[in-house]
Amino acid sequence: MDPAPSSSLHLTSATASGRPGSDQDQPQTDTIRRADSAGGRALVLGGGGSVGHAWLIGVIAGLSDQGVDVTEADLIIGTSAGSTAAAQISSAAPADLLAQILAASPQQRAVAVSSGGGRIPTEPATDHMRRTGEIIAVAKDAADMRRRLGTAALQIGEASVGPRRELWRATVAARLPVQRWPDRRVLIPAVDADTGEPVVFDRNSGVDLADAVAASCASGFAYRIGENRYIDGGYRRSSENADLAAGCERVLVLSPLGGRIRVPLDWGMHLAVQVGELQAGGSRVETIMPDSYSLSAFGDNMMDLSARPPAARAGFDQGRALAGQLTEFWC
Repeated sequence: MDPAPSSSLHLTSATASGRPGSDQDQPQTDTIRRADSAGGRALVLGGGGSVGHAWLIGVIAGLSDQGVDVTEADLIIGTSAGSTAAAQISSAAPADLLAQILAASPQQRAVAVSSGGGRIPTEPATDHMRRTGEIIAVAKDAADMRRRLGTAALQIGEASVGPRRELWRATVAARLPVQRWPDRRVLIPAVDADTGEPVVFDRNSGVDLADAVAASCASGFAYRIGENRYIDGGYRRSSENADLAAGCERVLVLSPLGGRIRVPLDWGMHLAVQVGELQAGGSRVETIMPDSYSLSAFGDNMMDLSARPPAARAGFDQGRALAGQLTEFWC
């Protein structure tokens, strides 16, 4: 997985390195979700594997420790591993979630996991990155990439029926302190594996919270909900999908991957373009990306469970250090 650049907190501005995605890449369901999010504060939690999830919880706990409670956001957007974090912080104290990560035994940390931190047999991370990289390289645009990735996920064996699907759902559900959608607005992106169309789940979607998170974290396989199958929400637009916060007055983005993407810049999918769009719409935006200490704690494999405790500790320290700079913006 591409390493994130070393940056701690900054006000991101739009760049000229890419263009916004075309209207056909944004289905009507996305438009509705964005229109509903007008006003208030939004918290955006990006994907980043098991290690990125631990860092997210650490940062949020560190901010909270210094009096900046970002869990009070009016809107929370969680993608892939960020969807797990979004569901967790909506019903549990960040300090408790952090303690659980730090208390995990070496045996628990030795089991292979998918992007939300849950246990399920998956292909090696290097093989997955190689395979998806080859698909991205031949895709014409974002829509074509999503269709190709969905087709590939179905061809290599979907986690849609039988024990594998149920194991994945049970694993995800066990990580959620509460099994119901929170009262506050939470958006969880995914991609329809059969059509390649972006999808955004919320409490009005008629989908259980555990299923929405399982779909958003479905990296390398397709997860079935009813008659539909879904793949990782990070393929919707980016690992952050910050554009879903359009209309919010203040937007805080936590990006374990540092805004990095693997698609061509001229597709306009990277975080800087999304931040520029938000700012053009009147939003104030702050981003938190891993600092050098956090990057060192991550190591080379974002799926390495042994790196979760150090990543969480690094995130906690980073959150505590940044709280003073965020007080006026958030509080």
